[in-house]
Amino acid sequence: MSDLQKAADNVADAAKDTAENVLDSAKSAAQTTRRAANKALDSAEDKLDEWEDQLNTNSRIDDLAARAQDLANRGINYVADTSQRARRQLNTATDATCQYVQEQPGKSLVIAAAAGAAAALLVMLARGGRDDRR
Repeated sequence: MSDLQKAADNVADAAKDTAENVLDSAKSAAQTTRRAANKALDSAEDKLDEWEDQLNTNSRIDDLAARAQDLANRGINYVADTSQRARRQLNTATDATCQYVQEQPGKSLVIAAAAGAAAALLVMLARGGRDDRR
């Protein structure tokens, strides 16, 4: 396998890893949102129970509980849709990157080298010339 092909494979792997990391972040965000929605729903249910005791009006409490449940369901559905949309976009980007690397291996190698050099420069600038040899 030539060095150029290895570099192209490395770029494709890096793109795939990045896409997977973003997908994992989206999944984590969806789970966090679900937990928050469940917690909010539990809190709303607790408050509704208090109001039921105070107001003694079951019909109003049922209406508020249904609204809270509907709101929680819409939030969960929105997060799930967003996660699926992000997954599709990441897969599309990964496929496009792989295709570009296959069609333009030389350019891909140059782009990867430039990105690596830029990252190295940023790291060096962030370190601010500190001497870590101690």
